[in-house]
Amino acid sequence: MHRAIKTPSLGGAWALSEIVGKQIAIENKFSESIITHHGLSVSPIGDGDIHRHDHPEARKGNNRLWYVLHHDFGVHGDWATGEKHSVFADDTPDPQVAEKARQEAEKRRVERQAERERGYALVASQTRQEWPLLTPASPTHAYLAAKGVKPYNLRQRRELLVVPLTDGQRLVNWQTIGPDGAKYFKTGGKVKGCYSPIGSIEPHQPLLIAEGWATAATLHEATGYAVAAAMNAGNLLPVAKSLRERYPTQPIIVCADNDHGTAGNPGVTKGKEAASAIGARCVWPETHEGVTDFNDLARLGGGLAL
Repeated sequence: MHRAIKTPSLGGAWALSEIVGKQIAIENKFSESIITHHGLSVSPIGDGDIHRHDHPEARKGNNRLWYVLHHDFGVHGDWATGEKHSVFADDTPDPQVAEKARQEAEKRRVERQAERERGYALVASQTRQEWPLLTPASPTHAYLAAKGVKPYNLRQRRELLVVPLTDGQRLVNWQTIGPDGAKYFKTGGKVKGCYSPIGSIEPHQPLLIAEGWATAATLHEATGYAVAAAMNAGNLLPVAKSLRERYPTQPIIVCADNDHGTAGNPGVTKGKEAASAIGARCVWPETHEGVTDFNDLARLGGGLAL
């Protein structure tokens, strides 16, 4: 049985067969586009809501792929890289149809953003209530031992490390890290523009921005500088802009991952983009087998000159 679909609100009466035909056409084209760009096979749901999936080449639970599908057009992308693709049922969509679709998409975007903001506030409140109940992280935790870093401001809940995320003013979310390195944010919490700070920002000293927390900890240990862990490549730019706004004269260095084994090298690409946007430097480890970030480099005995 075919899934229930929403009736188009584009004006005029459409025959049911035409509606179903367009729905099948866009679903097929949309599925092919996702396979082509992300290597993921899905059965897309055309309900106009955001749906998320794991990237097949990333760690399980990454939830980084997303899509929104309407009755005759859809958009999908990868939040970690910022990649985004649009697909229309017709190769050359009618301008009026495209404009109506754009308006509908914008309306839904505003509605979803308002809903997300309410969720952000709820998660932030819960996080601030729960944080004092957590114990300081054990220096012998398996993940810390594997990465060769100290716990700094981390907390622990049973076997999970808990990494605090701030919006620059207060605690709003956290990320848990298991002994095996599996990472999860609190469901519904804000991540974009948020970061985990290590160290104190001092006048005239560089402020570093890194991706992962372990890399940030490594950089802080090596330099003594304050570091903000943006948590993923796609968040480097929002975090960089936020920090530049708060610290307009502070020297900032974006310490990117070198994803030399990944198409497009999202670490360096996003790092350069973030640095360029705020007038900062961008550095990354040289290309070596087994080295993609500054933590990898440090564990192999490499220097961390910035």
